[in-house]
Order: sequence, then structure tokens, then C-alpha cells
Amino acid sequence: MEEKIKALQDKLNRYNYEYHVLDAPSVPDSEYDKLLHELIELETAHPEFKTDTSPTVRVGGAVLDRFRKVQHDTPMLSLGNAFDEDSLRAFDKRVKEAVGGVEYMCELKIDGLAVSLKYENGRFVQGATRGDGTVGEDITANLKTIRAIPLELTSPLSFEVRGEAYMPKPAFEKLNEAREAKGEALFQNPRNAAAGSLRQLDPKLAGKRNLSIFLYSVNDLSGLSAKTQDEALKRLDEEGFKTNRERRLVDDIEGVLDYVAYWSNRRNDLDYDIEGVLDYVAYWSNRRNDLDYDIDGIVIKVNALNAQEQLGFTAKSPRWAIAYKFPAEEVVTDLLDIELTVGRTGAITPTAILKPVKVAGTTVARASLHNHELIEEKDIRINDKVIIRKAGDIIPEVVRPILEERTDQEVYKAPTECPGCGHETVKLEDEVAIRCINPGCPAQLVEGMIHFVSRTAMNIDGLGEKVVKQLFDAGLINDVGDIYALTREDLLPLERMGEKKTTNLLEAIEASKSNPLRKLLVGLGIRFVGAKASELIAQEFGTMDEIMAQPKERLVEVPEIGEKIADSIVTYTHHPDFQALVDKLKHYSVNMTEEVQEAAGNAFEGMTFVLTGKLEQLTRNEAKALIEDAGGKVTGSVSQKTDVVVAGEEAGSKLETAQSLGVSVWDEAEFLEKTGRQS
Repeated sequence: MEEKIKALQDKLNRYNYEYHVLDAPSVPDSEYDKLLHELIELETAHPEFKTDTSPTVRVGGAVLDRFRKVQHDTPMLSLGNAFDEDSLRAFDKRVKEAVGGVEYMCELKIDGLAVSLKYENGRFVQGATRGDGTVGEDITANLKTIRAIPLELTSPLSFEVRGEAYMPKPAFEKLNEAREAKGEALFQNPRNAAAGSLRQLDPKLAGKRNLSIFLYSVNDLSGLSAKTQDEALKRLDEEGFKTNRERRLVDDIEGVLDYVAYWSNRRNDLDYDIEGVLDYVAYWSNRRNDLDYDIDGIVIKVNALNAQEQLGFTAKSPRWAIAYKFPAEEVVTDLLDIELTVGRTGAITPTAILKPVKVAGTTVARASLHNHELIEEKDIRINDKVIIRKAGDIIPEVVRPILEERTDQEVYKAPTECPGCGHETVKLEDEVAIRCINPGCPAQLVEGMIHFVSRTAMNIDGLGEKVVKQLFDAGLINDVGDIYALTREDLLPLERMGEKKTTNLLEAIEASKSNPLRKLLVGLGIRFVGAKASELIAQEFGTMDEIMAQPKERLVEVPEIGEKIADSIVTYTHHPDFQALVDKLKHYSVNMTEEVQEAAGNAFEGMTFVLTGKLEQLTRNEAKALIEDAGGKVTGSVSQKTDVVVAGEEAGSKLETAQSLGVSVWDEAEFLEKTGRQS
């Protein structure tokens, strides 16, 4: 039976590769489905013969509670951008000045979600999102559902490859059709759909989304014996990975520049005879909509790996690569109205209401007008025909009106009254925004409460924008303090607020009372005081009462807190309304303190640390910050130069390497003790 199961696994893995990587299926879907069903039955009856590389794992496993944080061995950096020919020439000049003449590899810039795949001895063991570039989320279970990702390689390689997971356009259209039939919100574009699918806690849902992937880089090329980007991609092809075959190796940045103007008119007639970077860019800029996946530019890389190494990196991006971003698609439509929205700080923002039109793959009915000065400067009027585009292929904006199409449209006038409360508007010195400064403005109150419950602030799950507005309209809440006075009797009579939802919401409100002071500071919406400033202030003074007692002169002594932030804190905290609100929150036992961490001094001066495994009380970034604050540094791999490995649960090969080299190993409790934290 073991041999039969293994033979079926090998056959189905081969069919997967033919269909999802080579685009050359050798059997019909019905035959594949029949064999997969047979394998599922056999593995169910004989689970001892099921492996973690079986094609059945692609169906999706158990639902996850949360995504575990993982640290990348080397940072996943973003690319610098170029938007025109001059930018590309400047990039080429910098490269030539550093390493001389080079070849360039041109690759399509796939519009998806950047991910890393880690293999050990030829087996796929971990997949992660980019995250902040240093720490990502472990989405291994979801990535295993992508059939273009090999679960086992032809060679026993241990390395990390990186690529872009994406949703093909046909799969995107099918998904949105199904969601529309169920009355569910539609995804705006394939990129959002791919990202949303890979962040599902239920891998079975990700498995139904028909995602794919293109791999474009290798973290450690030593095992591949490649000397160029071209050779590395060809080796990935040989190992069973899916790379984008539309790449082109060109001699230099010039190509045949004399023909650029000619090719810009004739490139659609080509059967792919492209001879230079700029021609390649122009060709795909025009052809992008013919592909069955989204691209938003061209990535240009120095081909020789030794030249890449010489060029190195900046803090944010490699010096040997650049992304040429396509110009935004522009379309014409009618501007039907200008809608005004009042934000939590009183700023009144204008938004264009448009005759729906398709732009860059999605239907757009609203577009940003930024501010009233811009409307005046561009002379945009209601009922104009306007040109719109998506800034960065994401946010719709009005570019300009078509003046020759204008008839008798009236000049648009900025509002003199707040649309939320009718209070007179003001324009403060050195600001472009028009504001309502009425503290009782209902629109500002609602926006302030929406901000208070948001994820970055008090993070009250289940209390979203619609529910906040519902509670406000019902007269149940007039400020954020009223949230903590809500009762079951208040909530149950409301529409769509059943027993379970009410219970969950009340539990989330109660749990938020324990949030640290820094989260409360963010939620209270003190102008210019974001998450970072809130943390610094909370750590410095420890309690809300201490913060409210500080003069401006003391506040500016806090590192990174400037006069503008200090002025704002003093103005807000000295206002009677703010003080009354704090008293109200205290009455409902909302936490007003921050656990102040003692600095570890320079206890780790000159020491090198490696973090591995899952830490229970700290994120990787928090642990790294503690080490660096104490004078140490953190690296991604263990060597004889490593002083300490901090090992959490499920520590893997790094722990084994440390033990074999005799490197000191601390568990989390010992690490917390050494840094002055209690475990």
C-alpha cells in the first residue's frame, strides 16, 4: 500500500508541475480529480503513509488561530523606482561609474504579494510574507495550497527563494462573480484578492482561490552554482519553480534608442523582437492588459552577481536593481458632484463623485480632489468632463478638467459652513485644509470614536465604522467614554445585534480597558501624536496624570518629541473637555498606566545575537530592539562569531548549529532576565 500511495503522490505532483508551471497539462482535469480523490481515500485509511509533500496538503489543513511572526534571514528590501527615461539613464550612470559596463536582466514586475519560501534538504518548510522587511507572517499552510510551488525539489537544496504570489485575472473574475452572487463585497483588484486570500486563517479558503506565483530571486546562490541572474533563474526552472519566461537579457541601457520613437508606434506589431531596456519597457507598458496577470512595471537588474555584490545596498533597496513604474492609465468621465467629508480633526475633504468608469482594471465612481486649493488651482467644476487616473495604480484622483468640453458650469466655491453641523469654517495659517472648529460637531465626534476603536488605537473588535454610527444615531454614545457604559440592554434591541454579537462586543470593550497607556493616547486623537510619539511619552512618564502635569519644556526633553508635538499635548491635556473625558474613562476603570521598561545599559556591548523559534512574550522586533538598546546586534545566521542564540519554541536548525558550535543558548526567560524584564 505504501508503494501505491507513493506512486500516486509522484504522479499527481508531476501533473501539478505540468499544469501550473509548464502550462502544458498532459491529462484532463477530470482524470487529475479522480486520482486526487483516490489518494485522499488511501491516505485517510493509511495516514502513516501521508507525507508533508503529498499533493493532498494543497487542499488546505486545519484552521489557524493566528499567524506566527518569523524573521527573514536577510531583509526583504523594496526596490527604488524610476518613472521616466531620465531616471533609467541616471540609474545606468551610477552602475557604470561603480562597476563599468554591464548586461541587464529585464523582468516583468508582477502586481501581487511578495513572499519568501524556505527549503531545507529540498523540502518546503516555511513560507512568509514580506511584513516590515525584517519580520513577516508565517503563511506556510496557505502557500502550500498554491500548486505552482514545489513541495519537494529535484535537488536536496537548503535555501530561501523569493517571489510574487498573485491571482490570475480569470480566477479574480470568477471569485468576484461568486461573491456578487452571495451579496458579498467585491475585491477591487487581483492584488488585493491575492493578499486577502493568503491572509486567511483557514487554508481551505486560500486553496479555493486558484493563486499562482512567479519566483524571481534566491537568497543564497552557493548551492545553485550560478554566476548571473539569468543563470539563477534557469536553475530555478530546472528545480521545478515557476519563473516568468517573459524576461529578457539585454546588452545595455541604450539598446537601440534611435528606434524608441518608432517602436512606441509599432511595438504592437512585434512578435517579441525587443533589443533594449527602454524598448522592453515601452513594449510591456502597451501590452500589459494582454496578460492573464497584472503587472505594474518592469524590474531592471544588473545580471552579473559579482557586480551586484560590488554595488551592494542602501538601507532600503539594492543599488543593482530598479523598478520602472508604468505611467498611470488616464480616462475621461463626468464629474457629477463634489462630496464633503468632515474628519476627526475637523478637516473638510472634497471627493469627486463620478460617472462610473473603468480605470486600470476596476470600476471607479469616486476620486480624490485632495483639498479645496487644488480644486481652485485646477479650476475643477461640477458637471465638467475630467481626466482621472489611479495614483500609483491604486488611488483614483482627478488630473484636470477638459476645458474645451466646458459649457456653462459655475465656479466651485469652498464651503463656508461645515456640512456636518453648519458651524462656520476656518482656514488656519500655514494650512491648505478648511476646518470646522466646533468641538460638538457630530461628524467629528463620530470620526473620533471610529479612530478610538481602531486597530492602531484601542482595537475593540466588532466595533467598526457602521456600528459606531449606529450607536451614535441611536443616542447611546456621544463620546468615547460612553462606549464603556454600554450594556446588554442597550445593544440587544438594535438591528443586526443578536445575542452572540452583543456578548462578543461587550467582552471586547471590557478587554480594551487593559490596553497600555500608549494605545489610549493614540485613541484620544491628540493632534500630531501618533503611535510612536504615544509610546515615547507613555514610557517616559508612566501615567496619564503625569503626562497631563508636564509643561512644554519638559515634554521636548523626550527624544524625538519636538515643539509642535509638545504644544499639541499641552493644549489638549489642559482643555477642560479633555480632562473631563479622562475622568470619565477612569470612572469606567480604563487603564491609565504604562509599564515602564528599565534600560539594559550596555550589557550586550559588542555581542552578536541570533533569534530563532517562537517567543511567547515578545515579538522578534521587540527582542531585537532590546538587544540593540543594550549595545548588541542581531544577525540572521549562526556562526563562530555568534555570542548568544535566543531560542524560543519550535527552534530549528539554528539551535542545532549553535549547539554544535558551542554557542551560548538562552531561552526566553533567561533573555528577559538579562534585559531587566521579568519573565
